[in-house]
Amino acid sequence: MPGPVAGEPVDRAPLAGGPVAVLTNPSAGRGRYSALLPRLLDGLAGAGRPLRLLSASSPAEAEAACRQAVADGAGALVAVGGDGTVHRALQAVAGTAVPFGPIPAGTGNDFALDTGFPADPVAAAAVIAEAVRDGRSQPVDLARMVGVDGVERWYGAVLAAGFDAIVNERANRMRWPRGPRRYDLAILVELARLRPRRYTLRLDGVPHDLDAVLVAVGNCPTYGGGMRICPDADPTDGLLDVVVAGRVNRRTLVRVKPRIYQGTHVSHPLVRSFRARTVELAAEGITSYADGERSLRLPVTISAVPGAVRLLR
Repeated sequence: MPGPVAGEPVDRAPLAGGPVAVLTNPSAGRGRYSALLPRLLDGLAGAGRPLRLLSASSPAEAEAACRQAVADGAGALVAVGGDGTVHRALQAVAGTAVPFGPIPAGTGNDFALDTGFPADPVAAAAVIAEAVRDGRSQPVDLARMVGVDGVERWYGAVLAAGFDAIVNERANRMRWPRGPRRYDLAILVELARLRPRRYTLRLDGVPHDLDAVLVAVGNCPTYGGGMRICPDADPTDGLLDVVVAGRVNRRTLVRVKPRIYQGTHVSHPLVRSFRARTVELAAEGITSYADGERSLRLPVTISAVPGAVRLLR
């Protein structure tokens, strides 16, 4: 059974006296993990702490339920689902002493896998239960983003602010078709409309003006279910990785896109990589997507916050 990662700091302290709050998303992974839920709850109960199951019928309700559970004194928070479910839970535990455990049970499980949890949900539940019993947690970084109106959001994996974000935005506006085909159609539409956009980046205060079709800011390496868009990102180094694909045409984008799964796209001459503690990102007409969830409209300021969440590992 995986334990703490060698070389990473481990906190050992008894959890607060409240229950382990568990957020579940039965529709995550298109429902294929829903039958596992009783087994996962049994595994978590093996920690010897009472469980509090959080109910929600929408992402906003899920986030509100997590915030309320933390405010009510939960000893820990566990999210059963994909990156979207994890994203909602992170808003409640970020910057607090409440430890967190993600159980990967969605279509995309990038944050959980990138931070060392097993891909198998049952095994992940066992790791979390053992950490709860031992009072063990590991601090990892999160990214904190702030919009021009002062709204603050946290994310764990990657912020997309280019072609992928534009595709997501179009897909979310479309009424037809349903399911994955809607996203495929949105890709085709946006490929036909592809054009570089003008971005202004300030990396730790140093300005960079550039034209690009894809911009990603990673706390972790992967997004979209295993695409290594920021292959060198490390959620324990206190830094954000920024990957920019410049004036790429349709043909080149289609050819380079599959290389993202291996992370080899960063060797392309039109792709640039940066690293910074604080990233200010501005462009016209772009709504960002963080952990795959619709987030803030640009411009935004993103900061790496070391040890912002304590993971139950």
